[in-house]
Amino acid sequence: MSDRIFGAVGLLLAALFAYSSMIIEESFLSDAVGPKAFPLIIAAILAISSLTIILKPDAAPKWPTLPRFVELVASIVVMVLYAEFLPIVGFVIATAVASTYLTWRLGTSAIQSVVVGISISVGIYVIFHLLFGLSLAKGPLGF
Repeated sequence: MSDRIFGAVGLLLAALFAYSSMIIEESFLSDAVGPKAFPLIIAAILAISSLTIILKPDAAPKWPTLPRFVELVASIVVMVLYAEFLPIVGFVIATAVASTYLTWRLGTSAIQSVVVGISISVGIYVIFHLLFGLSLAKGPLGF
């Protein structure tokens, strides 16, 4: 039963995400795909995943223990803080901090997490900003 509730919440979230992407105003200078395509793809993937969970629920779902649940909540808090601090500290710094924490919680050592977090941040910045020319949030250091 809990899987079906989770699937229904996911389906509702997919519908809201699709609706939100449909009301994005397009500029006359937008590319052929437009700004709606990527959010609609994400909404479709979420809807398909949610329908799969609704139609084929786990017979005996195993809920996380309290410590694991606290870690999950902490990860959600990190992602919310990431979204809040992104325009303030910029993409590179916010992404480095968030990915450092998340990789650390996935089991890497602290030093490895810092290296991976910085590498992820700089790598995404190079690919999306420098190669593809997409604008990313600029921080106080200008990148």
